[in-house]
Amino acid sequence: MNDEIRQLAEQLLTQGETVLSDRERRVLSRIAHRQAISRNSHSDFEASMSFGDRLADRVASVGGSWRFVIGFGLVMAVWMALNAAIWGFAWDPYPFILLNLMLSTLAALQAPIIMMSQNRQAAKDRIQANMDYEINLKAELEIMALHEKLDRLRTDEVEALLRRQQEEIALLRAAVEKLSAR
Repeated sequence: MNDEIRQLAEQLLTQGETVLSDRERRVLSRIAHRQAISRNSHSDFEASMSFGDRLADRVASVGGSWRFVIGFGLVMAVWMALNAAIWGFAWDPYPFILLNLMLSTLAALQAPIIMMSQNRQAAKDRIQANMDYEINLKAELEIMALHEKLDRLRTDEVEALLRRQQEEIALLRAAVEKLSAR
């Protein structure tokens, strides 16, 4: 297996195997053994997520939407309007200390949950970027191999044409010599 990797590395990259990174060796090994690069890292990543991870992603998607911002703005406006309009029975009179406490609590809980979701998304993006790099590298190496095969085919074709031309020249010379000899 190492010989195949070394041969491919020298042939396609014109450098020794020792210069290659682990990722490049993995790609060369997959090329040598005609293995496809797995495209299901997203589903693998999703399957490894816990209930808390999925819940955090859902909270982040809801909390980071215009629907949430507008809805929460309306709830706050109604809260303030009701408490300001009903002076005798205001459960949270101006300066709305209870509302302020609820907003602070919401922000204190929502911020780390959104950050957890962002960290998970960054990890997912890194996995996708690594896979994209491997796929691009494999495609580049395959294209280089195809170019090499085409160059070999062209060289063989030109050599065959030159041989045929030399044979025809030799036949023409022989025919000219026969005509000259008469």
